[in-house]
Amino acid sequence: MTKSDDKKVPALRFKGFTDDWEQRKLGEVLLVNSGKDYKNLNKGNIPVYGTGGYMLSVNRALSNENAIGIGRKGTIDRPQYLIAPFWTVDTLFFLTVKNQNDLKFFYALFQKINWKKYDESTGLPSLSKSTLNNIFLKNPNYKEQKKIGLLLSQIEVLITLQQRKLRYLSAIKKSLLQNMLVDNDLRPELRFTKFSGNWEQHKISEMAKRLDNLRIPVTASNRKKGDIPYYGANGIQDYVEGFTHKGENILIAEDGANNLDNYPIRLVKGKIWVNNHAHVLKAYKNCTDIQFLEFELKKLNIYKYLVGGSRLKLNADILMNISIKSPTLKEQKKIGFMLSLLEENTIFQQRKLNKLELLNQFFLQHMFI
Repeated sequence: MTKSDDKKVPALRFKGFTDDWEQRKLGEVLLVNSGKDYKNLNKGNIPVYGTGGYMLSVNRALSNENAIGIGRKGTIDRPQYLIAPFWTVDTLFFLTVKNQNDLKFFYALFQKINWKKYDESTGLPSLSKSTLNNIFLKNPNYKEQKKIGLLLSQIEVLITLQQRKLRYLSAIKKSLLQNMLVDNDLRPELRFTKFSGNWEQHKISEMAKRLDNLRIPVTASNRKKGDIPYYGANGIQDYVEGFTHKGENILIAEDGANNLDNYPIRLVKGKIWVNNHAHVLKAYKNCTDIQFLEFELKKLNIYKYLVGGSRLKLNADILMNISIKSPTLKEQKKIGFMLSLLEENTIFQQRKLNKLELLNQFFLQHMFI
């Protein structure tokens, strides 16, 4: 770590702790152990870890004590908390605690270290035992270590659970999009009860009208700051006074989208200002549910409709002539409502994850020296 200079206590601390933190070499508080080759072992239920994480399972353990894994070669800046029993390969050190020290505290502290600063190679990144042993760390007494380590490990558990929840939601959403919307067939695989008829093919021009004629581009110097989102090809560019559209509208990037892995198709509600780099669609309410149309468009392979060279563009005529299959308005509404609820929940869960990660970063920044 960098010399924390003359700081002897962190900015944020549990009540009741007032002693100065002490500087120690890593080798004084942790034992650096080497990994070994596992290829002579049989299959079993003991996990083997490398610098990239879990690899496979074998029948013997290299350690029966929890440890921190840190790369010897390759990925040296991704500490891992290893639950015993385990085995590590020879490119991954595992560090166990000496005397009265808390492993979870040091695992959290390791997240703050700039490990690449200690890289000893001009090629593949590498660390040595001697380098690790001589890194200076500042740490409190065992009791304070335990409190800090427990708090941050609990936050990490919450982050892991939240990430898992988001993966499940994403998998559910993907499955529903595949099975509740139609590609080549006339009926979906998964359907609400009481709906049985074939879906019909319609051009987007038959389902929605294009409101591009209302778009007004403004330069950065002419924008008046306000609270109305100003949209372009890559989403919200600014917040301004006034609006060009209101109601429920689908925005589709026309050109210049930076992130072509996630071509921006989004449903926006309320007042918005749109420049001339995004198409605006408004559903015909007598035949089209706006939320259903949103997910039909997101399911499309939009790339095959783009034209242009370095600056890809979705031509308005091409857009309006795209054909999609749709059921009755009543069935559209059920599908659109359910998928929208799922998407809103996914966004909500992502925000929770973002807040947990920010909280974790705040504690890492303020609870350590």
